Amino acid sequence: MSKTFREIMQDRRSIYAIKGESTISDEHIIDIIEASVKHTPSAFHSQSARVAVLFGENHKKLWGIAMETLRKLVPAEHFEATKAKIDSFAAGYGTVLYFDDTAVTNGFAAQFELYKDNFPIWAQQANGMLQFAIWCQLEAEGLGATLQHYNPLIDDEVKATFGLPDSWKLIAQMPFGTPTAAPDEKQFVPLTERVKILR
Repeated sequence: MSKTFREIMQDRRSIYAIKGESTISDEHIIDIIEASVKHTPSAFHSQSARVAVLFGENHKKLWGIAMETLRKLVPAEHFEATKAKIDSFAAGYGTVLYFDDTAVTNGFAAQFELYKDNFPIWAQQANGMLQFAIWCQLEAEGLGATLQHYNPLIDDEVKATFGLPDSWKLIAQMPFGTPTAAPDEKQFVPLTERVKILR
């Protein structure tokens, strides 16, 4: 890897214009995801994060689920914009689905009564770190991705379609593929408003 971690962070963007090709093999993608799942930290080393990686027809099936779910909810006169967005995700190479195994999270909450209300929060934090770790590595390999949140609208059908446990709570969806266009320039809030240095 020729880039530094800081450069990878700086280059990571939401890339919506993607196509159904990959710059690396499926095996390399799987290796990135498995290593990230294994090594991303979690509170009490609870390891409640779960991931499903969808390629090929399963990737397209996911976005078909999202499309038909939203078709029932979005007024017909506004659906064309929704369809275009879902089609852009389906045009990608694959999708990473992020979950929390609530059976694990709730088990830790029951075991550590003093911190029970924090475990769902900590699980979300750990999942966010996992999402960022995978996203950065996909970017470093020349792939574009975005983070989507069609949960909880699609949760039940996703779990039924892909045979996933009921205890897996869907948190986010990350379609990815080879970029076909560069993102717009990013604007930043001044760091003086976001960081306080106390000496």
